[in-house]
Amino acid sequence: MSDLPRKAVTRTAKLAALPLGFAGRATWGLGKRIVGESAELVGRELQQRTAEQLFKVLGELKGGAMKFGQALSVFESALPEEVAGPYRAALTKLQEAAPPMPTRTVHTVLEERLGEDWRELFSEFEDKPSAAASIGQVHRAVWHDGREVAVKVQYPGAGEALLSDLNQLSRFARLLGPLVPGMDVKPLITELKDRVSEELDYGLEAQAQRAHAEEFDGDPDVVVPDVVHQGDQVLITEWMDGIPLSEIISDGTEAQRDRAGQLLARFLFSGPARTGLLHADPHPGNFRLLPGGPTGQDDWRLGVLDFGTVDRLPGGLPSPIGEALRITLDGDAEAVYAMLCSEGFVKDSIELDPEAVLEYLLPIIEPARAEEFTFTRGWMRSQAARIADPRSPASQLAKQLNLPPAYLLIHRVTLSTIGVLCQLGATVRLRDELEEWLPAFVPEEPEVEEPAAEA
Repeated sequence: MSDLPRKAVTRTAKLAALPLGFAGRATWGLGKRIVGESAELVGRELQQRTAEQLFKVLGELKGGAMKFGQALSVFESALPEEVAGPYRAALTKLQEAAPPMPTRTVHTVLEERLGEDWRELFSEFEDKPSAAASIGQVHRAVWHDGREVAVKVQYPGAGEALLSDLNQLSRFARLLGPLVPGMDVKPLITELKDRVSEELDYGLEAQAQRAHAEEFDGDPDVVVPDVVHQGDQVLITEWMDGIPLSEIISDGTEAQRDRAGQLLARFLFSGPARTGLLHADPHPGNFRLLPGGPTGQDDWRLGVLDFGTVDRLPGGLPSPIGEALRITLDGDAEAVYAMLCSEGFVKDSIELDPEAVLEYLLPIIEPARAEEFTFTRGWMRSQAARIADPRSPASQLAKQLNLPPAYLLIHRVTLSTIGVLCQLGATVRLRDELEEWLPAFVPEEPEVEEPAAEA
């Protein structure tokens, strides 16, 4: 696969074949059980084959299909271990790579967007892409002033492909649901569709990246490459080396995992407080570990890439999040329930038991209670299983809760970041970050009135 398949009929046919493939493999599985093979072994093999087909198709198609696959990949931690093993390789392929578009197509886009003399802007330009993503690919180059740069070129037809794929995927979202227990796939696809125009606008992306680069300039913990040049379908930024987070997940040391986890949590909560923007695409392909942290070359910093999807939060994260988290940790069931009702998490037509709501929430916010918490796949799986089991009280209660639109992207980003922390197996002092950056998590000290001056 060397180009972005743009014909709607081609893309639709590939995606439409997925549910047929699922059904065919289910029939194959039934046949294997009839001849006496273990249901457990057959089920495992069935899911492995399903994963391989699903992510092969999503990766080849790029566009919305790959975007959905990348969003799904961060939730790999929630899968049962016997299933997660086979899935892991297929999922992580989507985090770093996709088939490249032809060199002639890249040159055509650059000529159209930068001018016929585009080569004069660069001292060097590598035709072979260094990375590929859902709507574009990145080429390494040297800008005319000697700076190493990353040149992001958007696939021709990416907009149509994004919408076409996501519309098609939403038609069989029910079949994709079992891939991640406890997660409703349809709202994820809807939210990705709502962000299409923003994702395609490199002007908006350049604004968001510049804001972060300016705010984090000289920061000891976080590095954001600055924007060098921006045009339609082309975005040029400073080049950033470093170890991809996917490599830290697979082969990193315990110290690297813990440091990466701490910095991910710090960036999640400090970004909105410092820039008024929430980086909303936290899959491992968008992060690097760079040497040269606060204590020297043996320490690490977090490099952050791709600001195509952001949530605009001028006042930082909403203060009701911090307040609700604090009173939940305090165990005040009535106050928690009152706040959830006032913020729209419980609809007026529904009445729930405040103690049951508190019992539902406490295991989820366990990482915020401890001084430090080790995020593991086992912990993530236990949370997913608790909510996915239709017989459990947690599952019944979850169905009655509502997620207001204003909190939808914040919820997904937080959940995705937790998924990556669990893939890292990182031990993180999460409470430190909440106290430092999350509005209303630490109650304000009451003002002490000065005694009136004597006449």
